[in-house]
Amino acid sequence: MAVTFPTFARAWQPAQAYPDPAIEILDPAFESYRLFNAGIERIATGMRWNEGPVWFGDGRFLLWSDIPNDRIMKWEASTGAVSEFRKPSNFANGNTRDRQGRLVTCEHLTRRVTRTEYDGSITVLMDSYDGKPLNSPNDVICHSDGSIWFTDPPFGIGGYYEGRKATAELPHSVYRIDAETGKGEAIITDLKGPNGLCFSPDESLLYVVEGRATPNRLIHVYDVLEGGKNLGNRRVFLDAQGGTIDGMRCDVDGNLWLGWGMGEGKDGVMVVSPQGKRIGHIHLPERCANLCFGGEHRNRLFMASSHSIYALYVNTQGVAGG
Repeated sequence: MAVTFPTFARAWQPAQAYPDPAIEILDPAFESYRLFNAGIERIATGMRWNEGPVWFGDGRFLLWSDIPNDRIMKWEASTGAVSEFRKPSNFANGNTRDRQGRLVTCEHLTRRVTRTEYDGSITVLMDSYDGKPLNSPNDVICHSDGSIWFTDPPFGIGGYYEGRKATAELPHSVYRIDAETGKGEAIITDLKGPNGLCFSPDESLLYVVEGRATPNRLIHVYDVLEGGKNLGNRRVFLDAQGGTIDGMRCDVDGNLWLGWGMGEGKDGVMVVSPQGKRIGHIHLPERCANLCFGGEHRNRLFMASSHSIYALYVNTQGVAGG
């Protein structure tokens, strides 16, 4: 029987008993991924709009973007302390780590993708294509060959809340930055508002959210070709009818964990099997924009929601590098 959460839009309190009723099993396949004695925790709150969480296991901390406040935030696992990691952040959105552990960031204001070097200096990886400025890089991932893949919709140049208003000069695209040459190439140019993206565990598939698809947002899946340099055979993996998809990450079994909303009873994380079946729903009092796996064993899900960051231990692991 479906569970309703009528108070979630107003307030949140941790579950007082296990199993946490906010972790809803939609299909028996999800039962093995839920820990009966682990509940949702709110580890930080008070931000304006959270995005792009990324885990640093070597430092035992989480970073994420608070876009309208123009800052990247930091949460320390050992103390629970929350602080500003970088301000201004150039209205940073998506973050990931490259295969050398360096922070890679999508910046709305400067319309570029950057890498933070070990000494803290900033390297610009890409800020233009065909002589024109990028739109507003949104989400970013790294392939095992070292290439950087990112989406470039115009969301950050639509006004002055998450960047600076400007006119898009390039198609909405997904780009690949080659690790050896540093050259960027548009791989996908025919999606409306590409948003979240992630690879399957074996990197044979790339999933991409089409954020302005109508009437519903879609996840497309592509075969990864030419040793990770190209894509083909696009097909629709999921129609978000009844919800809104943003960012996503994959676990080691190939399940997709999706930032989900929007509206009472919908907000949180939707878990979808490799076959495209919705198997679990982690209910939150706020829309979840993006998420990542972290913790010592990559078995802790960190969920960047509107004003808060939530965490949940799960009985699986996120794909390494995600």
